[in-house]
Amino acid sequence: MENLIDTFYSYELLFRIVIILIVTGVLAKISNSLYHRMVLRSAEKGDENLTTYKFLEHSISVIIYLVGISFAISKIEFLKPVAQSLVAGAGIFAIAVGFAAQQALGNIISGIFIVVSKPYQINDRISFNDGLRGVVEDISLRHTVIRNFENQRIIIPNSIISNQVLINSNYTDTKICKLIDVGISYGSDIDKAKQIIREEIENHPLNIDNRSEEDIEKGTPKVMVRLMVLGESSLNFRAWAWAASAPDAFVLHCDVNESIKKKFDEVGIVIPFPQRTISYLEPPKEEK
Repeated sequence: MENLIDTFYSYELLFRIVIILIVTGVLAKISNSLYHRMVLRSAEKGDENLTTYKFLEHSISVIIYLVGISFAISKIEFLKPVAQSLVAGAGIFAIAVGFAAQQALGNIISGIFIVVSKPYQINDRISFNDGLRGVVEDISLRHTVIRNFENQRIIIPNSIISNQVLINSNYTDTKICKLIDVGISYGSDIDKAKQIIREEIENHPLNIDNRSEEDIEKGTPKVMVRLMVLGESSLNFRAWAWAASAPDAFVLHCDVNESIKKKFDEVGIVIPFPQRTISYLEPPKEEK
């Protein structure tokens, strides 16, 4: 029994440190679980602060681990000054500001700026100049996770994405204007083609009326169709179709292209396409 007590006192410091680390891990897990439930409830209600909640979810875990590890280090006599310097002066923010030039901590600072300025938020559809596009799924301390339309995750460090030029389809307004371009042959009826294009867009259930009250009073058409270019082999029309969101605009574009083609075929309007004429030269006949 005495040997057991001596052993306990010999390893008392080690036991304390292990217990502190275990408690820190349990607290972080419980905190994440409770906070995650709150985030899910906010997502169901469509809370506009969802992005901030998700970012804080990651931040709280970091703070809990930082405090727990600092407390464990403080139990070791010769490491007490290190623990005191970590805890004093608001911990993580003091370190982040002091070492912001470093890449990892630079990502943290960029993440904070993204959450504060909100150039994009959770569930926003964004695209980049290099062709990458998708829906923002998560914003953590170090990176932003984007889910593309093939259900793959694109992980971009915050310090990189904050310096990129991006297109946000949901920034302040989710409505999308989809440009629908159609070409017809020079021999086809122009007025009939414009009428078909306008009617097919207006009759689509996802099309919305984006006209102002002033436009309605002036008699501006719900769907504007213009002859844009007298091309080499076609008359090129453009129609402006409005939808409530980017997904609706995509479906609207695909459906209208199909319905316009079918209507053109019914009334005999020709959509030109490249054609080539190949001539075969006969070899010269030999003289007798």
